[in-house]
Amino acid sequence: MNSALPVHLILASTSPYRQALLKRFNLPFRVCAPAIDETPLPGETPSQLVLRLSEAKARAGESGCAPHALIIGGDQVADCDGVAVGKPGDFDNARKQLRMLSGKTVIFRTGLALFNPAARRCRSVRVDIATTYRTLTDAEIEAYLHVALPYNCAGSVRSEDLGIALFESIDNNDPTALIGLPLIALSRLLRAEGVNPLLHQPLASYPAS
Repeated sequence: MNSALPVHLILASTSPYRQALLKRFNLPFRVCAPAIDETPLPGETPSQLVLRLSEAKARAGESGCAPHALIIGGDQVADCDGVAVGKPGDFDNARKQLRMLSGKTVIFRTGLALFNPAARRCRSVRVDIATTYRTLTDAEIEAYLHVALPYNCAGSVRSEDLGIALFESIDNNDPTALIGLPLIALSRLLRAEGVNPLLHQPLASYPAS
């Protein structure tokens, strides 16, 4: 994509966490809600699931997109011993998840896709974050859930807030991946499509010194 052309970014996700992360690039984007069935396929591993769904979401965002658009799709699950642990949805499911994950090493697998409709090209990558949960008491779990309300977060973790206290350790090279949108990987995919976030800043993005 020529740097002289306008950049149209579309985030195929209604996640407020992904939207907040993408705003760090200071590039305008719009949001669409991809109509995707997120049910795992028979025999599908968590690694396969997040890559398939992130690409499907990016491609689903093509309808009505602007010329020269680039569409971002993402998906995340917590992988506990090969079992995909998704969003709990409510308090009871979140409590069950955290009881199950307590004291275990869990891999958060985050899929990311960047679809260029004009070129019919989709680039995708998976970023894995190894985490070790503390051994949690029921009192800790319930207190955390009442404060964090992480019911739309994979593995019941809001790591950007109180959820960080659930862990003994986190081993990763991109902290934004744990929140749901790996910006280091996204920057790399955007540059591969000719869009360098450092060089595509809108005029007057920052106040004059």
